[in-house]
Amino acid sequence: MDDEARNSQILQIAELLVKDKISLQEQEQKKLQKYIDFAQNKFNLNSADSLELVNEALLYLTLKNAKDVDPLQDGDQFGAGFS
Repeated sequence: MDDEARNSQILQIAELLVKDKISLQEQEQKKLQKYIDFAQNKFNLNSADSLELVNEALLYLTLKNAKDVDPLQDGDQFGAGFS
């Protein structure tokens, strides 16, 4: 999958997380299951890949809310796969 498609998926999940006011530090899979299921159904991913995508969306939102950091430009400094 190309970076543009992956980033689009991350943004879609991030929008849902923001809309539902999910904590950016949420790690409980039970609370994240809605978003994991969304990724599985919408993007045809397995559960492990869906969980990874949800975690990337949470990381994206965390970086986005950080001051003076552009997550799409500087994400590699934090080990993020954004490009």
